[in-house]
Amino acid sequence: MRKRVSMGRQKIEIKKIENEEARQVCFSKRRNGLFKKASELSTLCGAEICIVIFSPAGKAFSFGHPSVDSVADRFLSSATKTNSASAANHAVHNQNGMKIGRIAAGSPTIRELSRQCTELNGMLETERKRREKLEVAIVKKEDEGGFNKAIVDGIDELNLSELEEYEKALLNLRGSVAERANQLLLEAMTHRQLQQQQQQGPHFSVPVKAEVGGVMPGAFHTLHGGFGFQRGFYGSF
Repeated sequence: MRKRVSMGRQKIEIKKIENEEARQVCFSKRRNGLFKKASELSTLCGAEICIVIFSPAGKAFSFGHPSVDSVADRFLSSATKTNSASAANHAVHNQNGMKIGRIAAGSPTIRELSRQCTELNGMLETERKRREKLEVAIVKKEDEGGFNKAIVDGIDELNLSELEEYEKALLNLRGSVAERANQLLLEAMTHRQLQQQQQQGPHFSVPVKAEVGGVMPGAFHTLHGGFGFQRGFYGSF
């Protein structure tokens, strides 16, 4: 008689059971098996155990020794103390006293950040001192009447576009100076004429202008500002 060959215990593939009824039966069996193993572990080893399971339908099942509440409270209080101690130990500050994160103080990240912060502070201090020196130099140049020289010295550092803008600004400035100078000259001449009329009394007077070679006697020209003025003498009868 031929001996029957047994295939032995087959391994079940671990994947989600598609049949809803079979899935519910499997859940109930394995839940009870899990609770049984937890009870045996607590009995054999004296361990405090808490297990909470939610079924696919959302129903909660729990097991605890000595109770679910006591184990859960102990776990939560322990976790709170651990987090507080960790936060106190890992709070890191840079050299300026500013909090920069909850990272281990001896970590390479903190050392690198501290080094960069120190370098930036040094660069900032250097630039601040440089600005103070420039401000002092400018004030000194103004006091010595050498402000224009300070401007000219900086022309070598300008590019073509900046030089063109600088030229436009100078031309505008020259026009403004010429306009202001003409205005002042006209006011001075008017004031002088009024003084002459007051000194001469009721005599009738007319301006007499004599030109010599196209330039009135007493006229003056200036080329330094890019503009010129002509002033004539006034006579009276």
